[in-house]
Amino acid sequence: MTELLNLLAAIALLVWGTFIVRTGVLRLFGENLRHVLARSLGSRPSALLSGMGVTMLLQSGTATCMLMASFVGRQLVPTSAALAVMLGADMGSSLMAVVFSFDLSWLSPLLIFVGVVMFISREKSAVGRFGRVLIGLGLITLALHLIMESTHPLVASPVVRALLSAMPREIVPNLLMGALLAVLSYSSLAIVLLTATLAAQGLLAPTVALGLVLGANLGSGLLGVLSTLRGSVATRRLPVGNLLFKVAGCVLAIPLLPQLPAWLQLAAPSVARQVVLFHLGFNVALALLFVAATGVLAQWLERWLTEPPAPLTPARPQHLDPMALDTPSLAISCAAREALHQADIVETMLRGIEPVLRHDDLELAQQLRKMDDTVDALYSAIKFYLTQISREALSEREGRRWTDIVSFTINMEQIGDIIERVLQDIEDKKIRKKRRFSDAGMAEIVHLHQRLLQNLRLGMSVFLEGNVHDAQKLLEEKARFRNLEHEYAASHIVRLQANTPHSIETSSLHLDLISDLKRINSHICSIAYPILESNGALAAPARQLPAASAAAVPMQQVKDV
Repeated sequence: MTELLNLLAAIALLVWGTFIVRTGVLRLFGENLRHVLARSLGSRPSALLSGMGVTMLLQSGTATCMLMASFVGRQLVPTSAALAVMLGADMGSSLMAVVFSFDLSWLSPLLIFVGVVMFISREKSAVGRFGRVLIGLGLITLALHLIMESTHPLVASPVVRALLSAMPREIVPNLLMGALLAVLSYSSLAIVLLTATLAAQGLLAPTVALGLVLGANLGSGLLGVLSTLRGSVATRRLPVGNLLFKVAGCVLAIPLLPQLPAWLQLAAPSVARQVVLFHLGFNVALALLFVAATGVLAQWLERWLTEPPAPLTPARPQHLDPMALDTPSLAISCAAREALHQADIVETMLRGIEPVLRHDDLELAQQLRKMDDTVDALYSAIKFYLTQISREALSEREGRRWTDIVSFTINMEQIGDIIERVLQDIEDKKIRKKRRFSDAGMAEIVHLHQRLLQNLRLGMSVFLEGNVHDAQKLLEEKARFRNLEHEYAASHIVRLQANTPHSIETSSLHLDLISDLKRINSHICSIAYPILESNGALAAPARQLPAASAAAVPMQQVKDV
């Protein structure tokens, strides 16, 4: 029992080591990794090489599949090029299996020691993130050594020998068993290395071991499909295409399996080496056979897996791809795009205030107020999506962007709430009571409203591009808007003193409106603070503009008149 627990713990350590390497590489390279992938898809050979290189870094073909599936879902890369990347990714994974099949037990303590020193001394820097990768590689080599040590007592156990010898020699059951083990362990690499170790100990017959390896390859394709079930139709095309390539490869390889052990003995005397070389040869053959067919398969997938019609309501998040959560830098971009989608709806609500005021359009006001539910739903979706992103996996710059998105979405949600209340006030105090503003009062509100729209567009630009100059300009608008509010409040007092009828009957609404518009502007200007703070430009106070003479009139005093 103890030997079995040791074996299971060693397998778990192997899977955990591959996870640490994958997360460490994502933290180290971040957006650069996906930029390299996106730039290297000009030809099929370069796509193959880029997929191979990225997978050797990530130690996971499934991680590469999910990354590329997100690109395909956003139409950043064509499906045909992504399929070529996945063929290269499978070659990269099999190459690492060959590397780890050597006796690297001497390397494990060195990698772990150096990695821990680098990680502890410089945890938040690139050095610390590289140390994390070294720790993962050290754990992988240590786990492989422990697996070999754990199998020695099992070899001597008559019960274990009887169970393994009872495994069917038919290829299909072994294929299904290998696929199941790969899915359960979330790592085809771990299953291939475990199979090689068990075969070297004499616990598995050569044909059984090769069948399990074929199944592990099939399981890696299934992992991609299962991991993208929640994604869009476009996102699911790549994993399905990759799985079809693997199924075709297995169909072609099954008739050759009985003869393969004899052929592999000519290439390598060690049974373990024969298993990993078969794994490598299978994936190289897949790449050579099917790389030219990626375009045809991509066209077929695009005809077969078509996008459903877009929903009429904008409430559903459009860019929060759950598949991107395993790549934090990509998930941050998804959240930023959804935040801009939320801001677009807020802009629509804000723009609608003027026609409601001018034409007493009650139906439009009610439609705009309902849009606040959409803004709130998007805020909740973005907030939940951001909480699913591992903060530890973010670089310092990505961490600041995470904070910027949270701040931006909070401001948009609060602006939506204010606009909803403004529209409700217009309905209750103007439209239903059939009142109207004076010409001068309407002109003042329209001017503030137009300036507010300009500031909102500037705020969205600041959020998108992070330009410090524009952020400073936006912050200056806070003082300008405050001065205008005081000026127009004082003008309203003058009209009240002149007994202007329309000004008297809409006085409360008029003052509430300019006050609410100022509050909206304050939320818009708040977008600039994180940008200026992250660039060290917040220390310099925003340039104060000369206030109009009417600014001396406090708003509370105006409302009391």
